[in-house]
Amino acid sequence: MDLLEHEGPKHGVVLGQSKHGYRTAEGGGLPFRQTFAPDMIDLGSVIESMAPARLDMRILSLTNPMVFWAPEGLGLELARTFNDACAEAIRKHPAQIRGAITLPLQSPAVALKELERAADIPGMCCAYAAMHVNGINLDDKSFWPLYEFCEQPKLPLCLHPVAPCGGTDRLADYHMRNVVGNPHEAAIGAACLIFGGVLDAFPDLKILMPHAGGSFPWLVGRWDNGIKRRPELAHVKKLASAYLRRFHYDTISHDAEMIRFLIDRIGADRFVLGTDYNMDAGVELPVDFIEEIPHISDEELRRIARDNVMSLFDLSLPEDVVQSRSLA
Repeated sequence: MDLLEHEGPKHGVVLGQSKHGYRTAEGGGLPFRQTFAPDMIDLGSVIESMAPARLDMRILSLTNPMVFWAPEGLGLELARTFNDACAEAIRKHPAQIRGAITLPLQSPAVALKELERAADIPGMCCAYAAMHVNGINLDDKSFWPLYEFCEQPKLPLCLHPVAPCGGTDRLADYHMRNVVGNPHEAAIGAACLIFGGVLDAFPDLKILMPHAGGSFPWLVGRWDNGIKRRPELAHVKKLASAYLRRFHYDTISHDAEMIRFLIDRIGADRFVLGTDYNMDAGVELPVDFIEEIPHISDEELRRIARDNVMSLFDLSLPEDVVQSRSLA
């Protein structure tokens, strides 16, 4: 935030305060006005919120607007600042905090260099990206070197919406950017990764979809039909439904019965606990939520609440956090 306030005005960013006194930023390429509540940017508040939520560990990722809106130089500086701040947070709280690597994807070559640097920071356990970068979809070949790097050390790629569905003005009313746009953005991202051949080219790439996959899992029947019938999809090697288990999913659906269906359809081993902290679209008591899933077994609960995330992110025990990730 300090960097944004110092450098942002040079690039058209207008800084201010909300009616509650929270720091705000808008303009200069930001997709819309951003509000930063204290519990979003204060590490102490993040730590204090964990016990009531029954959480032992958080993986911190940069919320909207990420850094793609900024010019290349500022984008890299913002990304490095966040990644280094995560490193310091991990050092101070090695048993409670891990980090997701933020990347200036508006310049994929620069992003790759930052990914190579930040992947060696102890406790940075995944890469983090949007499901489009300033309108460029995830199957664009400029991103493929990043996927190749993530596949080699098995560094999961965690996705999240930014400017959903292209940021269209049709979503401006009724909070539709969030309640409609974000879930559909997950489907667009998954479609590009499947139809664009990314998952075939990188068979060991691990990808976490947000919001329980959004509308993606619910559309695979229609996609299967399209693959069977449409010449535009004749190149796709398998039916879309065959790719469901290529992804991992968080539990942020706000509907326990829907999660029950998805577990039965995809498998409990593909779901990890999500919070979407500190947003009003998040889940304040995420463990309580998964305990409400109909007919959830002790094994499913243990997998979703602990085992899957430990495996997916290769989480080290606290005494091992000092060891850097090695590509050897």
